[in-house]
Order: sequence, then C-alpha cells, then structure tokens
Amino acid sequence: MAEPERIQDLLDTFGASDASAAFLLCDRHPASSIAFTVVQPDLGHTDITYGELREKSARFAVALAGLGVGPGDRVATLMSKSADLVVALLGIWRRGAIDVPLFTAFAGDAIAFRLASSGAKLVIADADQRRKLVPSGDVPMDASPLVVVARGEAFGYDLAFDELLAGQTPVVAGTEAHDPTATAVGGDGVLAQLFTSGTTGEPKAVPIPLRAVASFVGYLEFGLDVRPSDVYWNAADPGWAYGLYFALLAPLATGTRSILLDAGFSSELAWAVMERFGVTNFAAAPTAYRVLRAGAPVGHQLRRASSAGEPLTPDVIDWSRGALGVEVHDHYGQTEHGMVAGNAWAEGLQQPLRAGSMGTSLPGWHVEVLDPLEDVRAADGEPGRVAIDVAASPFLWFTGYVGAPEKTATRFTADGRWYVTGDAGRRDGGGFIYFSSRDDDVIIMAGYRIGPFDVESVLAAHPDVDEAAVIGAPDELRGEVLEAFVVLREGVAGSDAMAAGLQQLVKEKFAAHAYPRRIHFVERLPKTPSGKVQRFVLRRQRAAMGASEKNEKEAGK
Repeated sequence: MAEPERIQDLLDTFGASDASAAFLLCDRHPASSIAFTVVQPDLGHTDITYGELREKSARFAVALAGLGVGPGDRVATLMSKSADLVVALLGIWRRGAIDVPLFTAFAGDAIAFRLASSGAKLVIADADQRRKLVPSGDVPMDASPLVVVARGEAFGYDLAFDELLAGQTPVVAGTEAHDPTATAVGGDGVLAQLFTSGTTGEPKAVPIPLRAVASFVGYLEFGLDVRPSDVYWNAADPGWAYGLYFALLAPLATGTRSILLDAGFSSELAWAVMERFGVTNFAAAPTAYRVLRAGAPVGHQLRRASSAGEPLTPDVIDWSRGALGVEVHDHYGQTEHGMVAGNAWAEGLQQPLRAGSMGTSLPGWHVEVLDPLEDVRAADGEPGRVAIDVAASPFLWFTGYVGAPEKTATRFTADGRWYVTGDAGRRDGGGFIYFSSRDDDVIIMAGYRIGPFDVESVLAAHPDVDEAAVIGAPDELRGEVLEAFVVLREGVAGSDAMAAGLQQLVKEKFAAHAYPRRIHFVERLPKTPSGKVQRFVLRRQRAAMGASEKNEKEAGK
C-alpha cells in the first residue's frame, strides 16, 4: 500500500467515531499470538498472549466499574514494565477511562502534583512504589485516591490487584468487534493524560486521543521498519512518551510481539537479553547505546537500531557499525506528537546518514525550520525554529494542553499555520534537519526532558536557599546532566555537606534521576531588568568553567 493510502487507512481506523481501544489494541488480534515477552533480571521470562490480555483486562474493567470508575475518569499507573501494567492499561481503556502515567523514578511531591492536577480517582501502584503515595503533613488523608497494589502485599484500605482480578466472574465476550465490557470512546476519546515539563511553570498535561495511535503505528512502520518477523525491543520507560507510545501502544495496535525488561538497564543484562531472545529491531535513547558501548560486546547483530529522546552523537554511530552490524538512526519527536522526523528505516525511505542530522520529515508529517523572528521558512543552513506545518501533517493530533489555553497559544503561530516545537535548528538543502538547542531551557538528560522549574522549586523550598537556577551541562554518558547555581540566605555558607543535602532534597521531593550533579554557590543570579533569570548567561559561565577545568587537567598530565 502506498504511503498516502496507508496514512489514510490508519487515520480512518483509529479516528473512527465508533473506534474501540479494547478492540483495536487487543481483541482483534489472534488469541494465541504473543503480545509481550516479559524478561526478568535472571533472563527468566513470561509470554503473555492477546487471549490472556483480553480475559484479564475484561475482568479488570469490571472491577473498575465496581469501584466507581466510569468513562472519562482518570486512573493513574505508578508501575514498572510488567504484564500487570499491560493488563491494567487495557482494563482502563476497555472501561473508557483515562490513564495518567507516573514515572517510577518520581518522588512523592512530583507524583502528588500529577494526581491532584489530573483529578485521578484511583491509583494502581507496584508494591515497592506504594510509599510514595503517603500524603505529606500538609495534605489531608482523605484527599488521597483509592490505591490498588500490584506485585506485592496490599495493606490497610488498599486493594490487591490480583484479588480484584480473581474476584470477577469470567466475562463472556460478544462478537469479535463488540465486547460487552468495552466502551467505544471513538477517535477523539482520550486514552492517556501525560505530563510534560516546561521552564517557568507547572508541568503541562497532554491529552492523547485514540486517533493519535494512527501516527504511532506510522512511526513503527515507516520510521522503525518493524516487521512481523522481527523481535522488537523498545527499552524506553512507559512513564514517558517514547515508551508509552512505541513500547506499548504501537505494538499493541499492530499485534507486534515485543520485549519488556522488568529490570534496570545495564550493559551486561542488555547484551544478554539481545542474545538470548534474538532481538532484531532495537530502539532506545542514545544513553542506552553508550551504556552498551561501555560493556563487553557479544557480537550480536541487529537488523534495525534507532535512537530518540536526545541528539545522537557521531561516535555512537561509528561504534554501532562494528558492535551492532548496523548504523543507529536518529529520530526526533515530542510528547505532543510522537515522532515527526527521522532517518527512516523503511525500504524506499532510507537515505545515507548525514553527520549530526536527525533526518527528514517522516510520512504523515511536514517539519520545517522557520526564521527566528518571522513565521516564514528560514534559508537553508540558517538557524531558526523547528516547527510543524499543521495543514501538511495529517498525523498531527495535538490540539492543546489540558486546562492551559495560554500555554497552548504559545505553541501555535497566530494564524494557526505552524506548531512551534520550542527547539532550535537548521535545515540543509536536502531537507535534513539538524538540532541545535532547546529555546526554552528544557534539559534533555538520557532521553528525559526535565523542566528547570521543577528542580528549582524544590531547591528554593530549602530554608537556607534564597533562590536557585538550574541548567544542563554536557555529560559524556547522559548527553546532559543538571547543575544548579544557588544563592544562599545571608549568613549561610556553602559547603559540600550543604550541596549533598540539596541533592538529596531533590531526589526526595522531585525525582531520583533529576538531581543536580553539581551545585555552584554564587552571590547572585544573572537577571533581566524585569527580574527573569538569564540561564543562557549561566550556561556560558559553565562552559568557561569547563574549559578552565580541561586546561588545568591537561596541564597536570
């Protein structure tokens, strides 16, 4: 099928007014087909079929109804990659409810904000995450939503996920297209509400409709070239867009068997998983490839290797030719869209890689670089704003943030013609786009986008901190790491102990992965006349410090 015909077919399927997520993501696939292979740290594994997913998710949908969860209600998931997560998600969508994904590295306060903002009626949490849901002293206990505990003991008022499933009468399905437990939400029905961070305010909520899955499938086919014969592994966490969209939703939509690793990512384990299960198509952030490179390669050859989440450096591509037998292809996208540009893998779309380029527009999208000041196409080679042509992008599904029209307005040009990504870049004469930076100070660390505001808010809450600013600094493994510039209150001296305490505070109040690796105590922060912190000045200062440290190191050799 030609690309335009395939794009329209996907839009018609997932955008239909009577579209059912349960049917499209599960029930239409052969019951005996394997949906996921869940792998444990010791390489023990469990295959879960679409038939099992259908039966268990139907039970869970009935249980949700019994708990008062109806279509349109929010249900949060604080879960790692497991069969229970997939069952829970399909049960939520079968009920017509909306998932609120919570990243398991988040600390209690970050989770509490997302729960309160979304109005989640219920939380499904792994047992080892349950403690993060205990309210802090200033939050009334009765403000907490009901909690269902998976993969461990449930205590007190909590409910046990396994017991909820076991307590439901087996559901007798109707026809293949009409399961009595499934609510057809239609293409505009929302599947998930995923939060993304900015720079100067609270995280923004992105509503993901069922029709968005059309674009996710398009990327799986055109960008990643996932085929029925592939063993597909997307290593991204489902608490973030790349994992939710392309490790869970797209494989479910296409009936593609894929791998979920229920363990932390390490070089030794990742190589072992690839070899043991014969992975042929692998996708991950550049950090994952750098972790692989740090270990001893086993000579496993891939058919396809793809990268997203942060710019891919040429050294990873050079390494991959020998270690993986294929060049890693860089791709580009956002929470608000999925993947919109890339060095596509599908036959007929492949082009020779150009050093430093994230590729060209993927089918169904038209990505351009606009002039820095005017909403017109920038000249080839000139820096500008990376933007998406709304009218020329049939896969575009984002229309606005939940309850934040003022933030939505900043993303679209006044005439509605362009969606402005917030990324800066340039385009060459062949249409290849090159990322240069974020223009809104978001930090990209190991594929995760982190808004400085979140971390700065935690630091500023310390009684000895007057104000703080956070920037990204280059890091060989993670691409960027966070560093903080902190102004202490009068009479308070900075020290290693103070820095360690502030780092721990961020781990406890925001996220374990997003603490500042270095803290610089300064007398004042650079600001505009209106009082806005000039993070670009701090980045320059940090670059100068890095150059000085490098010179000192070389002089000491």
